[in-house]
Formats: sequence, structure tokens, C-alpha cells
Amino acid sequence: MGISVQVRTFTGVVEAMCVHPSIADLCRRAASQDLPLLGYVDPCDDTAFNRSQLRRLIPELRSLAHGSAAEEAEAVHEILALTAQVERKAHRYLVFNGD
Repeated sequence: MGISVQVRTFTGVVEAMCVHPSIADLCRRAASQDLPLLGYVDPCDDTAFNRSQLRRLIPELRSLAHGSAAEEAEAVHEILALTAQVERKAHRYLVFNGD
């Protein structure tokens, strides 16, 4: 299984999830571009971002969407939809869940 992205509460309840097959490719491309947040997603463990960190993560995602293959762009749009959920409520985290 690859990397999934989840919206989690502080108690660990998963409120939404994206399991797009291109998420791992996006993370690898982010690492190759030395992006400071998405580039350090751990493919073997959880990497969590809080609402404050989304201010830096969202521009990274948008920059990856430009010029990317259709599959990766679709994954970015799905992840951006999850970031909107995290931004709307306190105590929510965007979690990249590695294998």
C-alpha cells in the first residue's frame, strides 16, 4: 500500500481520507525539489501537519500541481480539499500516513 492522506482530530478520529495512487510520487517529487514540508513526508510512518503549517504546505502543493501529470494534479486537488477541512475546525491535522 502507498501513502494516504487523512484529516484527523486530536483524539485520532479519521474524518476524511484520500488514497490516490499518485500521493507517493508527489512526495518523491517534492523531496527531489527540496520542498521543506512535503519533501520530508516519511513514506514509512505518519507525518502530521497542523493548521499553522498548512500556510506553507498549501503553496508547495499548488506549485507541484503546475506542470505535473494529470494523475498527480488530481491527487493535489484531492489533498487540497482535505486541507480546507483542516482549516475550518480547530484540533484537526492533515496526516500523511505511510506504509
